[in-house]
Amino acid sequence: MGESKLDLLQGTLDVMVLQTLATIGAQHGYGIARRIEQVSGDEVLLNQGTIYASLVRLQQRGWIKAEWGISDNNRKAKFYEITRAGRKQLAEHTAHWERLSRVMGRVLAMANEGGGQ
Repeated sequence: MGESKLDLLQGTLDVMVLQTLATIGAQHGYGIARRIEQVSGDEVLLNQGTIYASLVRLQQRGWIKAEWGISDNNRKAKFYEITRAGRKQLAEHTAHWERLSRVMGRVLAMANEGGGQ
């Protein structure tokens, strides 16, 4: 796979957005994208189209809500906030990803058991 940036699995970005909003509170799209990039150690780079597609999807599902406000640089911006339904989804997705990570860890650890090449 090399040293390229990570390709995100379908739905992964939505979970990252929900977690970001749950952690830092209401934020505009650019701020959400930069925070995800920062926390990922710049392994995930998000363009404007990618983050806004996720925000639209999450808003349509009722997992986030949006309100117009003024950004730090005094510009009109849409601020997104996680909803109660979004928090419920985040908890479900978090449990799923933690379980999947444990399973993958066990499967990948087989290489250390001897019998591998």
